[in-house]
Amino acid sequence: MLRDLVQRVEAATPGGRDRAVDALRALAVAGVVAGHWLVTAPVADSGVLRVTSPLKYMPQLAPASWLLQTMAVFFFVGGRVAVESHGRARARGEGHGRWAAARMARLFRPVVPLVGVWTAAAVAMLAWGADPGTVYALVKLVWSPMWFLLVFAALTAATPLAARLHPAWPLAAVALADLVRFGLDGPSWAGWLNVGTGWLVPYCLGALWARGRLDGRLTGWALLLGGAAATAALVLWAGYPASMVGVPGAPVSNQSPPTVAAVAFGLAQCGAALVLSGPLRRVLRRPAVWAPVALVNVSAMTLFLWHQTAMIAVTAAALRLAGGALPGLHTVPGDPGWVAARLAWLPAFAAALAVCWAVFRHHETRRPHGAERPLRGTRRERRAGGSA
Repeated sequence: MLRDLVQRVEAATPGGRDRAVDALRALAVAGVVAGHWLVTAPVADSGVLRVTSPLKYMPQLAPASWLLQTMAVFFFVGGRVAVESHGRARARGEGHGRWAAARMARLFRPVVPLVGVWTAAAVAMLAWGADPGTVYALVKLVWSPMWFLLVFAALTAATPLAARLHPAWPLAAVALADLVRFGLDGPSWAGWLNVGTGWLVPYCLGALWARGRLDGRLTGWALLLGGAAATAALVLWAGYPASMVGVPGAPVSNQSPPTVAAVAFGLAQCGAALVLSGPLRRVLRRPAVWAPVALVNVSAMTLFLWHQTAMIAVTAAALRLAGGALPGLHTVPGDPGWVAARLAWLPAFAAALAVCWAVFRHHETRRPHGAERPLRGTRRERRAGGSA
């Protein structure tokens, strides 16, 4: 049965598809999911739930955020995929509006069941007398990653512009915003301009990649080493936080809004993605390796949307069944013992996410008539190859 599935996935894959792109997207999603599961700590205290982070109590764990903050890779891959898809749409005579509408539908369709489930859950919890602060904390856990959808949708809609924009321009805009708010004591709202410009940098890099302007390991190593050096300099000598994710209570976050340090770190990640793309292509020639990567990509948004719900479900069920707080789930993340306990809970989170995926994935995998399919692609794409 498993062998048949592998063979079906292999047969459904266009011959010219760049499988490394899908692998990088799968790695980016896995990084986000694992990152949230490891740095998000709901703490039960006298029937009230609050959310904190082990990074608040153990700042020495900041290097873990360097591996688990992978959003730049997602925007990098997204830029390449969008430019290629837009080019195929133009070749078919399809206008930008129709193309953008199809991409928006594909992006937001999986959100509908999440909204329905959590609206009903919040109303039910409040009706049953749950603490409003607890309900707010849970809903915020689920919805806080949704900023990504709005930013990604805006950049997708602006793909023709991004395809012509050199990433140096939005990078300069990020640096200027940081100079205003940190160096010149300007208004803090200036930093929120970086929500668009900060993620536009890897998106524009992805557009360059789609046009063949970033080919070669030399470019990848230059971005990797240059971005890493710039990040280290900004952390060591300019006072930016070492953590690449937000830490509760910290005066400055590299992510809310993005700082020039986060963008420099994203450049290093994009360089690492380019360096890894060649080895990934070779490994993914094996159907058994390619099949799980392809399946993750088919429903990547479902995994992204429901991973916090999976963690909450396990946390709530364990609290009720155990009748008290359990290490790694409900206790303060203040020592290495909590980290070890949380790692032990990850398989339970993954199992709960698998259930959510099985129930809700059809909202993402169902394709309107005439839409591009993520594995087979269009008839033109099957002849010429490419990525969806």
